Amino acid sequence: MKQVRVGIIGTSWWVDAMYLPSLAGTGKATVVACCGRNEERARELASIWNIPKVYTDWGKMLDEEPLDAVLISTPNDTHCPITLAALEKGLHVLCEKPLALNYAEARKMAEAAKAHQAVTMVPFTYSFLPMTQSIKRLLNEGYLGKPYHLNFRYNADYGRSPEYSWRFDQKRAGSGSLGDLGSHFIYLSVWFFGSVTHVSAELSTVIERPDLDPTGQPYLQTDDFSIIILTFSNGAKGVVQATTVAHEPTPWGQSHYFDLHGSGGTLRGWTDWERTYKLYGAKSEEKQFQEIEIPEMMWDGRQRRDIQQMYKETFRKRGKMTGEFIEAVASGKACRPTFQDGAEIQRILEAALLSAQENRKVEIKEIS
Repeated sequence: MKQVRVGIIGTSWWVDAMYLPSLAGTGKATVVACCGRNEERARELASIWNIPKVYTDWGKMLDEEPLDAVLISTPNDTHCPITLAALEKGLHVLCEKPLALNYAEARKMAEAAKAHQAVTMVPFTYSFLPMTQSIKRLLNEGYLGKPYHLNFRYNADYGRSPEYSWRFDQKRAGSGSLGDLGSHFIYLSVWFFGSVTHVSAELSTVIERPDLDPTGQPYLQTDDFSIIILTFSNGAKGVVQATTVAHEPTPWGQSHYFDLHGSGGTLRGWTDWERTYKLYGAKSEEKQFQEIEIPEMMWDGRQRRDIQQMYKETFRKRGKMTGEFIEAVASGKACRPTFQDGAEIQRILEAALLSAQENRKVEIKEIS
């Protein structure tokens, strides 16, 4: 099987920590070029990972390099133009979430991908991890019975600092905690319970940031705390809370909580990404929770304790997410989440923004 020739657009810590190690672990990808606005940073990354070519102009890289696929890990306002240009070149595309600034852009990207028969992926990272994979398996087996409601919380602390960040600049990010964190758990909600018909949301700004961006221009500050209420087509309800201003005294500065309820019972999971990675369940006839064994967390009959190592192995050794995208490009098989999935999540994000703006419940059909 031939090597998949990959170009990387974006040189952030996430590219260094997630994508490049995962690509190296697949054994089926060759990174032939990388592109970043900061040439020094791009050359440093290229040196570390033995990438032959360095660009500061992504258009030039797409024109000059013989690529099969690109990975786009750049600010949200660049996703659409880069993706459309790559698709026009006949390339397969993995593009970071949220897929675009708005649903119109995301739909255009999904339609272009379909027209070019491209393999696409939107990396909703947490759907590939052992806990959520176990929850999905249990749901498929009917553990919950008829779904009633879910409650997901994503706590993070990176927004507590008051300096400017493009992630809180509406023209560059589209939304703040809603799109950056909430989109992950909204995707999980849809993956678990199905399509959404109505959305209500409250978006808040807790931290005061500078009035001007680094170029001296005023900008609209996005939310750093959000609560979204989802109504699913099966009648179930969901609450997704996302915050960037929680004090989380762990190395990763995050914690995740999952509660799912139905006629058949309850599932409950949580992790602090340091000491705890637990999933519990109780069927409706049971009087107490039982810990549910997560197969990928077991090693020689014992539960592994190094959660960070598990996280790294999931993507670097077991080939989840990035590896699955490369396998799909190499073999022509499907992978998920696709651009169509990403566009549907973008539609929900846009409905949430409209709901918060107009203080009302929004029917998803209003977003077109």
